[in-house]
Amino acid sequence: MQGRVAILGATGGIGSALARRVAARGATPVLLARDAGRLALLAAELPGAEARLVDVTDSAALKAALAGPLSGLAFCVGSIVLKPFARTSEADFLAAFRLNTLAAAMAVQAAAPELARGQGSVVLFSSVAARAGFAMHAAIGAAKAAVEGLSVALAAELAPAVRVNCIAPSLTRTRIAEPLTKNAAMAEAIAKLHPIPRLGEADEVAALAEFLLGPDSGWITGQVLAVDGGRSTLRGKGG
Repeated sequence: MQGRVAILGATGGIGSALARRVAARGATPVLLARDAGRLALLAAELPGAEARLVDVTDSAALKAALAGPLSGLAFCVGSIVLKPFARTSEADFLAAFRLNTLAAAMAVQAAAPELARGQGSVVLFSSVAARAGFAMHAAIGAAKAAVEGLSVALAAELAPAVRVNCIAPSLTRTRIAEPLTKNAAMAEAIAKLHPIPRLGEADEVAALAEFLLGPDSGWITGQVLAVDGGRSTLRGKGG
């Protein structure tokens, strides 16, 4: 992996783990985030990294932040919206779609011409909730399912110049997941729902993203790949 790799949501758990991996491979991480303090700390940790303060829902600012040659793009921005369906508002659905799906589409649209020049790669992020039905996940499940549809559509349209793949993690120990993981009993109960009975770690997800961004995955596109301890496809011995 060489060149400049844009990482949107770079200050999150998965984004920062990916930034470290990209830098270790000798590429230049282009760090995009809206938290100025965390962005400055991460940039200081990774000499040579470029940092851009940006709100990904601002399409014009996003396009400007993505200017310049790129060999890869990872959209690591996301949200966890958990509400009973009866109390999930139109605004909740629109906000989840705007952040998780629309912003991802606009990021790829802005970066696609530069990515195409270098046979680049894109990684988007879904969730186990896009395919496995969970209560209180209507807004985020719908938005992440849309990300999966977006991924395969873009993979078809941008081939062969740009590869596009999607990663669908289960619950991972990141800052955004702390409302679910900070309670030890709740975290343990969720962990036990996985055939590999633990929560995911950010670097495990980042490892797959790094692979998909690099040359060793050069014949992989249009895929939705789970990093979920088997939760999306396997059931325990008790059924």
